[in-house]
Amino acid sequence: MLARLPPSYRALVLGASGTLGSAFVRALRADARCATVQGLSRSGQPALILEQEESLRSAAEAVASHGPYHLIIDATGALTIDGRGPEKRLAELSAEGLARSFQINAIGRALLLKHFIPLLAPRDQASILAVLSARVGSIADNRLGGWYGYRAAKAAGNMLLQTAAIEAQRSRPLAVFAALQPGTVASPLSAPFNAGHALTDVEASVAGLLDALGRLEPAAGARFIDHRGQPIPW
Repeated sequence: MLARLPPSYRALVLGASGTLGSAFVRALRADARCATVQGLSRSGQPALILEQEESLRSAAEAVASHGPYHLIIDATGALTIDGRGPEKRLAELSAEGLARSFQINAIGRALLLKHFIPLLAPRDQASILAVLSARVGSIADNRLGGWYGYRAAKAAGNMLLQTAAIEAQRSRPLAVFAALQPGTVASPLSAPFNAGHALTDVEASVAGLLDALGRLEPAAGARFIDHRGQPIPW
């Protein structure tokens, strides 16, 4: 599954209480080559609260002694925020709604990268850092419009990952960075918007993503892939 990582690799899942995050934890615990899996979430202790940088710093410090980590999965993010779903029309936009989507899906992601990339394994060991993104975050793939704040925040999150990857690979040349499209899985995040969409089983999605990650080789910058391992244009 993740053969390019060393035997007895150590893993960390951020957003471990969510549908996809918890599935990643289960899959990694079932991998005999994985020595340990740490999980952090908003509801756990220490709490991982994307809007509060101090909580991210404290959470990183709390799990640092279990590292360094060969695999870090960021499964955080939100589609419906403060009871409001994605905007379908320009007329629905508000400064507050846009700011909240960016606060969680872009700024929060950037601060996670700031505090958790230093926990990756050193330069002489293979490592992977992957973040959950979404196909709607692809500028090139936007054919339907709508979902303004979520699209823009996910696109911004992708850029932040790409920029962080370029910097981090200078000191960790064996590291792989990737943005992941899990497909439309049945989850509280996607439930209000699933009508008419083919759903992907969450366990199958996670298995596909881990298999795809295991086949990626180090390259300049990050990659954007789906759960079948197919590339997605930025």
